[in-house]
Amino acid sequence: MRADARRNYERLLKEADVAFRERGTDASLEDIARSAGVGIGTLYRHFPTRDALLEALLHDRFVALGDLSTELLESSEPRVALINWLSEFARSSNRYEGLPASVVATLNNEKSQLYASCHAMSDAGARLLAKAQEAGEVRADLKAGELLLLVASLSWANEHSPDSIDRFLTLLVEGIKA
Repeated sequence: MRADARRNYERLLKEADVAFRERGTDASLEDIARSAGVGIGTLYRHFPTRDALLEALLHDRFVALGDLSTELLESSEPRVALINWLSEFARSSNRYEGLPASVVATLNNEKSQLYASCHAMSDAGARLLAKAQEAGEVRADLKAGELLLLVASLSWANEHSPDSIDRFLTLLVEGIKA
């Protein structure tokens, strides 16, 4: 990437992060481009869709969740490991208002730039869930997709009742105990 294109890319990411934090994932892409000092065409050259922009903003966080899952798989307490990962997942889902809905919608849209990252994250959680189930510490009938949807719901609920994620997660965890 040319130096000027790289600067535009970085400015767009910085302004998108600010806009999504302040106004949620539905923030105006035109406003983001304007704040970055570029035209909307430049934004679309770098990020052809809103999902592509979200993917670029969230990529490192998704990778970190995958790495955390791999690390936690070594835990001798699989239920605690699962809870720790779910807590990080929930906090990541709260980064921007509207993000939980965006992620859930993406899970069924193979054309979305977020699709692969969301499925990799889902697979990471599924491995931890399977280990906790094999240890008899989590309900055997719980599916990974159901669990992640529940946690995404908690993140959405936290948008409307700030600072409640720990309470919501505790209530969820008690409900999935074997």
